[in-house]
Amino acid sequence: MNGITHKVLYLFCLGFLGCTVGKKDQSGSTFQEADIANVKLKELDDQPLNLAQHKGKTVFINFWATWCKPCIQEMPTIESLQVKLKDEKVIFLLASNEDPDQIEKFIKNHSYKFHYVHLENMEALKIQALPTTFIYDTEGKLKFSETGYRNWDDPENIELITKIMNGYEK
Repeated sequence: MNGITHKVLYLFCLGFLGCTVGKKDQSGSTFQEADIANVKLKELDDQPLNLAQHKGKTVFINFWATWCKPCIQEMPTIESLQVKLKDEKVIFLLASNEDPDQIEKFIKNHSYKFHYVHLENMEALKIQALPTTFIYDTEGKLKFSETGYRNWDDPENIELITKIMNGYEK
């Protein structure tokens, strides 16, 4: 194989492995370092985002990328869920470790009404594929984590989040 073929094969594998469609529930095991205090986020204007300010609310963080097809396919279901839970004490954040300019470009080309933030420490959180979603309870404890696409506005998933909001285990 020539150099170009190797590069194309490498990029294909990187894209395939970095983005996943399958559901793999990894609650509490792989993501132990994902305590809410260890999630380092900034607003797109480079201002720090203190997640402690959301104590008393459920925090839904979806980790995504502009190049990740399953991430983008999942967004309408997250938006629908966000609308359905608009009167509840739940915060939705979409976090990417891409350059804020790249995220801003994505925002301009899509009409989703999300609170987009920049993730500072993806490796420290042991996020190995996208999309990945963390849901924290009102005390900031990680109650749900999953890598892969999920239809978030499905009744079963609304029940999952409702149980976390109400203090019930998954």
